[in-house]
Order: sequence, then C-alpha cells, then structure tokens
Amino acid sequence: MTRHHFQPTQYANVIGTLPAVLEIASGDSVVTTTLDAAGTDHDGAQKAPRGNPMTGPFFVTGAEPGDALLVTIERMTPNRATGWTYSPLAPGVLDPAILAELPKRERHEWAIDAKAGTVKLLDPSPRIRDWSFPLAPMLGCFGVAPERGQAISTATSGAHGGNMDYRLFGPGATVAFPVQAEGGLFFLGDGHACQGDGEIAGTGVETSFEVEFRVELRKRQRLLWPRGETQTELLVIAAGRPLDQPLQFATTEMLRWIGEDLGVDAVEASHLLGQAVRYDVANVFNPAYCVACRLEKSAITQGMSLRGKG
Repeated sequence: MTRHHFQPTQYANVIGTLPAVLEIASGDSVVTTTLDAAGTDHDGAQKAPRGNPMTGPFFVTGAEPGDALLVTIERMTPNRATGWTYSPLAPGVLDPAILAELPKRERHEWAIDAKAGTVKLLDPSPRIRDWSFPLAPMLGCFGVAPERGQAISTATSGAHGGNMDYRLFGPGATVAFPVQAEGGLFFLGDGHACQGDGEIAGTGVETSFEVEFRVELRKRQRLLWPRGETQTELLVIAAGRPLDQPLQFATTEMLRWIGEDLGVDAVEASHLLGQAVRYDVANVFNPAYCVACRLEKSAITQGMSLRGKG
C-alpha cells in the first residue's frame, strides 16, 4: 500500500475515458489538490475553465467493468481562506409566482476559518453580520468514467457519480462506484466548505482543497448506482429527472443491496425500508437531480457491507 502525492497540472471538465494522470493500486491512498468550481486554485489563480474542473483521472490497477471501486475520503483541508456562493435561491426550488420579485443573481465572498471551524460572509448586511455556519467540507463532484466511452459534463451526474452535491460525501465517507471502464478512471473536484441539502442556491461555499483519498477494489460486485457508507449510515444515491425518478432508482438499488447482503426477499426487505428508510434530496439544481436513500446502521443492517460477499 502506497501513499502517493500528486500535484495536478491539467484538469478536465468532463468525466470520461481520458488518459490517466497516475496509476495506483487497490489499498493505495493519494494526497492531491482540487480547484474550486470556477477553476481557481489556492492562490486564486485561474488554472482551468469554470464548470467543476476535475483532478484526475486515476487508473486503478486491475479494475474492470462489473467491479466496484470504493473511494474513502480520508481528509479535506481548505487550502485558502476564502470561498464564494451565489444568491438568491435557484428558480427551480421556488414558486414561479415570486421569481419576478427576486434580485438579480450575485456572487458573494466568504471567509473560511479552519481553526475556528466556521464559514462566514465577508461583507454581510447589518442584519446578518453575526451569522456563521460550521465548516463541513464535502466533495460536490467525483466519480468514475461512464460506460461506452462517454465523456459526461461535470455539471451533471449519473450512475458513474459526477456532480451529486451530496453533503454527506465528506471526510470519513466511503463511496462504492460501479466500474464501467478499464482502470475505473477516478476523478474528483468541486469542493465545498459548507452546503445544505439540495444545493438550492446553485453552489455550496465553493473553494479549493487539499484532499486525501484511499481506493479499494472489489471484484464482480455489479452495482447499478453508487452505494455509500458513513460512520452512522448506509446509503444509495441516484440521479435523474423529475425528482421521482432518482428516488425510484435509489430505492430499487437499496432493495437489491438488502436482498443481497441480508439474504431476504422483497417482502421482508420492504418491512425494513417501510419503517426505517430516510431520504435526502442531494441536489435539485443540476440537470439531473440526485436523491439519497439511506438507512441508519443498526442491529438489523449490520450484515450489509460495501464490500459485498466477495
């Protein structure tokens, strides 16, 4: 197991079958950096076109279609003291009747205080000058190359991952992606210092990061959608539009996971989901909405694992 240090010099605004920047093995970890969503680095210099430029791809030795690539986010350290957001809220989350009353869309700068663990507007109005929010780093966009040699914009998401913008995908989380191309080809970027459910302002607090992640390859898992695990939760995330579509995809994949790992049928699994399921709206701003279907870890779910039966 090797700990790699990789400093990117080029970035991608798509997730696809691109030349690998580094080959790594199952069990390896990588320390690298990401740009913010506008393509600026830790010094505020423009290094890539805006639109979630990605670091990568990283080729994982032995990864083949049908496998699962488990990515654990070990650490996310903001490498500058500022971030930015837009306001007001996105039109898609509001009653259309009020849209004409809203002010024009503007960018706002934020202070990131890593020592205090807070984010705060740099130039707030007097009414909200005391407002601050917890520093809660997360990756907005990450995933593996999609099937059939596609190159999919980092503006959206799918079975390969992508711009999921799910607030639970921060340090300590592990995400299992369905491998769809040789080597997996893992990309990451679009770090947020803070974000609520749905990314309803169209951004989190966008900033650049130093990120450490670890990979693990599991053979012949045949996932249909990314599965995840945090210290307290098991989850599936799916994408689509309208909002009922990702909910259906995520619930179906969770039903499969319960059946595979607990050895129960659909009726038995429905008793667990019917009484214990939780749903998060991960993103309702991007072209494809994202919904997470999750279960709290319990005595019932302790037989479930991202690593499957292999």
